[in-house]
Amino acid sequence: MDMSGEMAHMGHAGMSMEGMVRDMRNRFLVAAIFSIPIVLWSSIGRTVFHFTVPAPFSLRDDLFQLLLSLPVVFYSGRVFFEGAVGALRAHTLDMMVLVSVAIGSGWIYSLVISLTGGGDVFYEASSLLATFVLLGHWFEMRARGSANTAIRALLSLAPPMALVIRSGEPVEIPTAEVMVGDLLLIRPGGRIPVDATVEEGESEVDESVVTGESLPVSKGPGSELIGGSINKNGTLRARATRVGSDTVLAQIVNLVQEAQNSKAPSQELADRAAFWLVLVALVGGTGTFAVWLLVSRSVSVAILYAISVVVITCPDALGLATPTAIMVGTGLGAKRGILFKNALALEAAAGVQMAVTDKTGTLTKGEPEVTQLVVEGLGEAEVLALAAAVERESEHPLAQAVVKYADVRGVRRTMAEDFENVPGQGAVARVDGRRVAVGNTRLMAREKISLGALETRRAEIAAEGRTIVCVAVDGRSVALIAIADAPRPTSAAAIATLREMGVEVVMLTGDNEATARRIARELGIESVIADVLPADKASKVKELQQSGKKVAMVGDGVNDAPALAQADLGVAIGAGTDVAIEAAGVVLMRSDVLDVATALTIGRGTLRKERQNLAWAVGYNTIAIPLAAGIFEPLGIVLRPEIAAISMSGSSLLVAVNALLLRRLRLPNAGLQRSVGTGSASGKLRAQKAG
Repeated sequence: MDMSGEMAHMGHAGMSMEGMVRDMRNRFLVAAIFSIPIVLWSSIGRTVFHFTVPAPFSLRDDLFQLLLSLPVVFYSGRVFFEGAVGALRAHTLDMMVLVSVAIGSGWIYSLVISLTGGGDVFYEASSLLATFVLLGHWFEMRARGSANTAIRALLSLAPPMALVIRSGEPVEIPTAEVMVGDLLLIRPGGRIPVDATVEEGESEVDESVVTGESLPVSKGPGSELIGGSINKNGTLRARATRVGSDTVLAQIVNLVQEAQNSKAPSQELADRAAFWLVLVALVGGTGTFAVWLLVSRSVSVAILYAISVVVITCPDALGLATPTAIMVGTGLGAKRGILFKNALALEAAAGVQMAVTDKTGTLTKGEPEVTQLVVEGLGEAEVLALAAAVERESEHPLAQAVVKYADVRGVRRTMAEDFENVPGQGAVARVDGRRVAVGNTRLMAREKISLGALETRRAEIAAEGRTIVCVAVDGRSVALIAIADAPRPTSAAAIATLREMGVEVVMLTGDNEATARRIARELGIESVIADVLPADKASKVKELQQSGKKVAMVGDGVNDAPALAQADLGVAIGAGTDVAIEAAGVVLMRSDVLDVATALTIGRGTLRKERQNLAWAVGYNTIAIPLAAGIFEPLGIVLRPEIAAISMSGSSLLVAVNALLLRRLRLPNAGLQRSVGTGSASGKLRAQKAG
């Protein structure tokens, strides 16, 4: 029911928001310029302002006003009449019908009076009514355009030009002409024009503008680049993989636009209420006219009050209450890398009471990491140097975790000889003339090595759900390396924030009970459901819903997709699979569970603004209608149509400005340390359709 939506159906469909704002401004200016002399030569000008200049060309005042009102009614006010015709053809009633009835009835009544000899006319009321309604909607559309800055900011990220290597030389071409397969040259400080894969060079890339990831992400050969992100320090050569509307940036813009244009349940309710409010206004205006005639007042007085009732009852504020809040809420989310697919997801986020989250890849990094080193008989640095030398020869994920742990600690690098891989057990090699075995207990048994004093520690660590790599040197066990899927740096803060918000957190995982309990203890999660088969995740979510709570499911994998669809709100972690992203209502562009709390906060803030706006719109009409009908005339309180127009426009503007205040919403701390290189949804966010 809001003005901007109606404008699109009145010959403005091909016009941009900026064009519509300009058009509305021009119509307002024409109405304002002609309304000033109309007021001066009206009865108000003569009596209130003591204006004594006679009308030009010896015309009667009312005939001069009639001429001046023609541009106001037939140019400026044309949008109202076209909108009203469109609404009636669609068998509905909206605010365009009300404004048209108010302006048209006052002007036609005045025209008849002027053509039949003169008398009390309302050209100034009709003209000022059109002027103030246009002014209100001009400001309102500017406010809506301001709410849309998130999309404009995103659209401006892609650089207009790109450097493409042709015949070994860089050639500058428009980004729109870049084709899939083109080799791009990306210099330090430059924006990456399209999605691409690095072929040569290493650099740090700032992806914060697209994903919200606060730290630069290291890129090297094989790394994916997101169009619109900024290359920081190194020169890269990259092969274009997605261009135009297929890029991640274009998909994000599309998703945000779809969300902003979608209707929430509360908006549909407001639209239905607005329809009935229009009907009430038309009936009320007619009733007001009849009652004033019945109490023996003049036709001019009766029509004055009738027009005021029709004008002040315009449901524009009611129609604006929800969409303006949704536009600001979705834009606020987009700036933080949180994409709401539709208004339904935004409102669902506000009602979440329980967050069910997957473990691997969601709360944890989804990759093995050394969490503990226990040594016996040798120094830590010596053990790590020997173990890492053996593991460098292996491609096993556990071996890579050991190598990474050793490299981070800067231990000396040495070479392994006579390397032997033992499938399912580990590896053996000679390092610095010593025989080093690195693997599980079965490898130790094969090598006839006893763990001795380390056995007790091994059993304790294993009971906590960690994987253990044993290290033996020259037939004697010297160390245990505990490896586990480590929590993300912000997971504990995310869980704490959710609990502060009154949201119960449940871990739902297919992993074993011991591992799940260990992670839960580290993160402060009390409820754990472990050993769940992928096919059973959705049914577990359904069971939790049966407790009467609104449940959000947070996940990243194919096995999470049914549960994401089952939940009241599905939240896909950005590094997740296409299937998970498709099934969710909210997509987090980075793999950070802290953004779940942020998404819920934005949802709650948006719904709060919607309710404030709806309460204001309903309360305003409840008070304004009897005032406009002239009930308080005995007390000297009279509301002329132009004052009613100012009041109605002010109410609409207040609703739009209140929605914009949502930008000041306090969100959970985003400045916490984030894990570099995790969580880009690059290459994973496809052309999701809302719903």
